[in-house]
Amino acid sequence: MFVPKKCLSPASYFLTEAAIFYKQDRFRAAVNVKNLFDVDYLESSQGNRLNLYYGDPLTVQGTISWEF
Repeated sequence: MFVPKKCLSPASYFLTEAAIFYKQDRFRAAVNVKNLFDVDYLESSQGNRLNLYYGDPLTVQGTISWEF
């Protein structure tokens, strides 16, 4: 079956990430946000249109650390 090249081109997208942290002496706390606006996007493919892999949705990660 013939598929026009235009049908295989993914749309463009813009990902936004953000981070904020607090540090005092040996204590550190941080929050990281990936895909801030929860954009649907194709991360990769394996040579044909049947093996498309979508990127991660909105992800929030928090960390707390203490230096010894």
